Order: sequence, then structure tokens, then C-alpha cells
Amino acid sequence: MQTTNLNQMLFHLTLCKGIGATSRIRMLSALIDNPNLTAYELARYAQLNSTNTRLFMDSFVSVDLEKSLNEYDSKQIKWISILDKTYPEYLKHIYNPPALLFYQGDLSLFNQQLLAIVGSRLTSSYGEKALTLLLPELISHEIATVSGLAKGIDKEVHQKTIELGGRTIGIIGTGLDYFYPFENESLQRDIARNHLLISEYPLGTKPLKHHFPMRNRIIAGLSLGTLVIEAKYRSGSLITANLALQEGREVFAVPGNITNPYSEGTNDLILHGAKCVLSPQHILEELNR
Repeated sequence: MQTTNLNQMLFHLTLCKGIGATSRIRMLSALIDNPNLTAYELARYAQLNSTNTRLFMDSFVSVDLEKSLNEYDSKQIKWISILDKTYPEYLKHIYNPPALLFYQGDLSLFNQQLLAIVGSRLTSSYGEKALTLLLPELISHEIATVSGLAKGIDKEVHQKTIELGGRTIGIIGTGLDYFYPFENESLQRDIARNHLLISEYPLGTKPLKHHFPMRNRIIAGLSLGTLVIEAKYRSGSLITANLALQEGREVFAVPGNITNPYSEGTNDLILHGAKCVLSPQHILEELNR
């Protein structure tokens, strides 16, 4: 099967219910070997249980492919698949890579050095000062930032990068037609127009809780390294950092006050081998090796 047809099939599969990232990769592998598989055979290759098999098969036949293609085109939403040359090489080699990414904006940002920056959803003056100290020199070295467009540090990362004239990539855990949190709508639209906005979820996908750990693997997987500004001992930021560690990427952490719960996570990362960051040079010397 030609790549174009496989991409269209991947688009079709991404609109289906009852399957996730791992299932789509299994189905893609099966289709490369045999492009004539039925929906039921694909469900078997993906090892779906009976409930998800029914969900998948029912949704597979209900997708109006031409109508869906026109809808995405009208909303200027494009996609790339793991089969495309433009698919990020670093992301391709993570555990459980997304088979397809929907995007708006400038795909050439994938060619820059990418640094994930994450932190607490409750912005503190310390976190803001740390970003103010670190970001300008990183941006001057043409490092593009990657974050999750959440409240707090994520939002600050994107905004400060833009204010400094840098480039930023936002990874969200909803369809590209959702704004979550709603207060970030203006920022998300700016990133989609002038930078790069990415999701593995189709239009209409709501902000379900389990989507965000999945989003974090893309944040970590795209990037050469992950910088954690502030984090509680158990937090989404630490999930992202641990995913980066699992993929052999650099993990950086800003140390904090040992009595502050929002420094517990970063201090623990440093204790267990993350690089302690006191200046931009501590990041640049690792990324430029």
C-alpha cells in the first residue's frame, strides 16, 4: 500500500473509538504487510477486547471519510504520520509513539533544537523569576520551547518565549478545536497561527484526565531534554521528566527551598541524577555536546 493510502487509513483509524496509540501502531504494522485487512482482522491484530472490538467496528463503518477530510481542510488542520519524512525523528523512537499528529502552524519548528519546559500549575514568583533568568539566553541560542499549554508554568513558558521573540510548540490533550483551560484560548490561537500546535486527538475530543499523561510522552519525546521549573513530589511534571529519563534524554531541574512543597519534586529529581540548573549555561553545555 502506498504511503498516501496508508496515511489516509491512519487518519480513518484515528477517528475511530475503542482504540488507542498502541492499537493504531499495531494496526499500521499489519496494514503494511497486508493492506486488504478487514476491520475485524485489524481488531484482532490490535488485540482488542470484545467491548473495544465492537466500539471500533461500529465507529469504523460510521466514519464518512470524505466529509471528515473536508472538515479538517476547511479548519486548516493538517496531519503527519509516523510514515512521513517530516515526522520528528526523536519522537519516532519513543515507546508507544503516536501514529498520527494533527497540527496547525509551522512544522519547520521540528528542525530546531527543542527543550521541554514544564512545572507547577500554580505559578509562584520563584518559578517566574527562574524562567526570566533562564529563557532569554536559551532563546538567543535558537532553542525552541515545548510545553503543554496548561495553567501555570506551561502558560508562562509559551508567553515568555513569544515575548522574547522565540519559537514555541504547544502540545495539548484535546482536539485542536478545544481550548483547555479556556483562559488560554488567545494564547493557543497565537501558537496555532505563528508557532506550532499539536495534538494526537481528533476534533471534538474533550479534555479527559487520561489524555494528559499521554500528552506528556509527546512533550518529552519531541525534545532533546526536559527542564522542570517547579513540581510537587507527585505531579504531571515529574511524569514528563521520568518519561524523558526513560528515553535517555537530558533532565534538568531548578533547585528550590526544601520547605516548599513545589520544590520537593525538583529537589528529588536532582537527588536522583537530574542536572541541577543555576544558569542557562548548565543547559546549553549539555544540549551542545
